[in-house]
Amino acid sequence: MSMIRWATLFSSDYQDWPTPDDLFRILDAEFHFTLDACATPTNAKCEHYYTVLDDGLSQDWGAQRVWVNPPYDDTRAWLAKGHKSAQAGALVVCLIAARTDNRAWHDYAMSASEIRFLRGRLRFGNARNTAPFPSAIVIFRPSNAPDEQLSLF
Repeated sequence: MSMIRWATLFSSDYQDWPTPDDLFRILDAEFHFTLDACATPTNAKCEHYYTVLDDGLSQDWGAQRVWVNPPYDDTRAWLAKGHKSAQAGALVVCLIAARTDNRAWHDYAMSASEIRFLRGRLRFGNARNTAPFPSAIVIFRPSNAPDEQLSLF
């Protein structure tokens, strides 16, 4: 059974792993999110959220404070959207796999305002095991936002 769960973390078979509640609470206390841009009705972390049917990538995020835990097979598109939305006034915080060797990381994460590497491996939802990869929080601040001193994990 656990081998099947691990296999799904590396594949696109299961894409809506819920954000760990403890991690979200810490980040929400800091950023006060108003939108979960990539959610399902059962794992949404904010009152206002977009599902796959809403297509959060095509929505205007405006000047909201946006939480994004994207499907890991499409991280590039979500990082690109976060980067572009921050330039238009949104604050965007993304939970992604810390895959520093891929193009999305270099094209978008490296241009973020801040990157926080998480210690250890996250356990998503009710998965039996932790994720087989390290995670990072990538923060895109609005272009017009003042610099803030933030604590690191």
